[in-house]
Amino acid sequence: MYGDLAGIVSSLGILACNDVGWLWEEISSICDDYKTIPGGDTACGFSNTAMQLAGQGMLPSTLAALDRAASAPRSLAAFAHGAIGPSKDCAYEGPIIKAITGVPISMEGKSSCCAHFSPLGNIAGAAADLWSNESVQNIQLLSGTAPEAFLELLAYDCRLFNTASTKNPLMYRDLMVESDLPHSPEALILEPQTVINIASEIIKKENGFDQTKVAVKCAAQAILEAVESKKIILNTGETNWLKTLPHQLDQLPENEEAALEYL
Repeated sequence: MYGDLAGIVSSLGILACNDVGWLWEEISSICDDYKTIPGGDTACGFSNTAMQLAGQGMLPSTLAALDRAASAPRSLAAFAHGAIGPSKDCAYEGPIIKAITGVPISMEGKSSCCAHFSPLGNIAGAAADLWSNESVQNIQLLSGTAPEAFLELLAYDCRLFNTASTKNPLMYRDLMVESDLPHSPEALILEPQTVINIASEIIKKENGFDQTKVAVKCAAQAILEAVESKKIILNTGETNWLKTLPHQLDQLPENEEAALEYL
């Protein structure tokens, strides 16, 4: 809420990565005992919360976009400790995980508007292996119950994905990307080239903090370039916050020890 980028990077890069690593060692061990597949994690409580706060005008969308990139190493830790996919559908950082590990990912977008709104309704499907939605309240609509109605929406989405996969999947992917990209810096983090660039920087680093730090710097560079080239148009409030970004990046802690001291 305070836009504390150094705090976000430090907490996600150290505390969250350590927690997820420990947790998935335990989960994977239990899954082995019960012959169950350990799928994957989601940074929903962090980056999706930021997305919802940004949607309500309570923090900048550019900050929520950086938070999305910062959450990727935190979710990646699950796969370093036994998860094998698919990742959970609300893990919008899934494409970055997929680019690094090759695991299948489940994604959600416009069909999950029953649970939350987002600026990522189409682009979320660009790299999806599975398509899903989220919790649907059991209320009566004109057509039937809400779960029935959203199941129909989901079925039509999946039919279209499956048909596109046999025809021209890259064209369908590009249409999903281009339909969302100009409207949101958060969508930029899911743009395929940006995903690959962030993933390429993450794998150069060994620990969660360094991975988180380079992911944010790479995402920031992508946002600054997209705004300068008018690939994305921001409102005045977003533009003013973006002007502070270079200074905030310079203030990021140098290493884990400094980050823990900062926290």
